[in-house]
Amino acid sequence: MLLITADKIHDGNGWLPHGTSIELSDDGTVIAIHDRPLPDTEYYKGILAPGFVNTHCHLELSHMKGVSAEGTGLIPFLKNIPQYRNTFTEEEKKIARHRAFEELLLNGVIAVGDISNTTDTTDLRRQDKMHFHTFVESLGFTHAGAEKAFGYAVQVYNTFAAQQKGEKQLRQSIVPHAPYSVSSALFGLLSEHQPDSVLSIHNQESEEENKFYLTKEGRVTELLDLMGIDHSTFVPTGKNSIESYLPWMSSQHNYIFVHNTNTTLQDIQFASTYAANSHWCLCPNANLYIENRLPDIEVFMSQGVNVCIGTDSLASNHRLSIMAELLTIKKNYPNISWEILLRWGTINGAKALKMQDVIGSITVGKKPGIIYLKGLESADESPEVVRVV
Repeated sequence: MLLITADKIHDGNGWLPHGTSIELSDDGTVIAIHDRPLPDTEYYKGILAPGFVNTHCHLELSHMKGVSAEGTGLIPFLKNIPQYRNTFTEEEKKIARHRAFEELLLNGVIAVGDISNTTDTTDLRRQDKMHFHTFVESLGFTHAGAEKAFGYAVQVYNTFAAQQKGEKQLRQSIVPHAPYSVSSALFGLLSEHQPDSVLSIHNQESEEENKFYLTKEGRVTELLDLMGIDHSTFVPTGKNSIESYLPWMSSQHNYIFVHNTNTTLQDIQFASTYAANSHWCLCPNANLYIENRLPDIEVFMSQGVNVCIGTDSLASNHRLSIMAELLTIKKNYPNISWEILLRWGTINGAKALKMQDVIGSITVGKKPGIIYLKGLESADESPEVVRVV
């Protein structure tokens, strides 16, 4: 048994009353929450919180750190991924993703929503150190190629689904990559695969995406041409991308819209009306790395939607640290309180991944993975994240 308390305790939803102590079993399960410190309670000078949830990551791209220059914009960045991702040896890829995985663990992450185009990350899931929801990406912009593209994704999905489960949860679903890389036919196939699954999609990461759907102008056609993808049959909808593609899928899914750099109030309201379980994942450091801009976060807050946090990949970020993402938001939006930011990094991510019954908050019966945040509210220190249990 372990008894702990701190200057402040954030339970995933908000601050607990001063003097609260937490009673944990040896395996980290919350046994009780007391309104006062008990004898032998261990005291932490700083903040205690549940383990972070990284709602969007690409661990299989960890070997591409530093390959793409910063500030190029999304289309040039995307051109680099297929051009260079396979210029590394399998050993180099393995070393990089294992190093990145350890970085997630050291930075207090208890669960990850991980994007996969291959089965490379089965070795990370097998370690049973973190909860995984693997999003198997499907890409295919032509109607004729939808069945083939979906068939490949099913093969990858089946490999993950066959993995033996341990203490940590291992989940997976087939998801669309982005609105400009998936046909309406393919959207329909993956929506039907698991009618109530968690679906993640790169959403409105660049203004070029909305241009493509509105008028078929902009640089998306340049990207598709480079990839040898026929877009001649695509007819622009005259609407922003999210209003165009979302009706091609069932409203019953748990949706995670990722990046949202160019998402508007109208877009948020449309998605929230269409799909009740909509979640908005922000990856601010990746947005700055690629396009040197951030989403209008205050618009999301004004609508009271579920905001969660991701890191994207080391191809578009310097670190895989949820704390670093929260600090970037705080720097650019100083009026957002730490009470709200820590909620985004914990329980909101757990809700997005449908893991809120297990992690995300300090609640009796849960095993949230307590972390210690040292120096978070001090201007004189760099915040440090330490895993407690």
